[in-house]
Amino acid sequence: MNDYDKGLLNRRRVLGDAWVDQSLARRDEFNAEFQDLITRYAWHEIWGRPALGDRARRLMVLSTLIALKSYEEFAMHVRAALDGPPESRLTPDDIKEVILQAAIYCGVPAANHAFSVAREILREPGLTAARP
Repeated sequence: MNDYDKGLLNRRRVLGDAWVDQSLARRDEFNAEFQDLITRYAWHEIWGRPALGDRARRLMVLSTLIALKSYEEFAMHVRAALDGPPESRLTPDDIKEVILQAAIYCGVPAANHAFSVAREILREPGLTAARP
């Protein structure tokens, strides 16, 4: 199995088949190399490392995305964290704690918006995690 295929397995495990299929369906001549790059490096080389595990990486990614004010990616990772495999799934309380921590280090406005994004996701039907 090559690095791309290993990365694709990790990407599907963390984000779910539906999201990955949707992302790959948007692949075209313009962004195909980028899709290949992130699948090989982000999803294989980084998410495939055994030291931290998916749960710790999920927490780190959420806080980083708040710091970057990358709320579209934050929303995607919140959904994936709430609906992921049981061994790495986050609870609404876990996500709340990440946002509270980020309020101190990333700023109250960033955390305020992250709470708003997460609250809307928690209200979506069909998620595995319990709603607040």
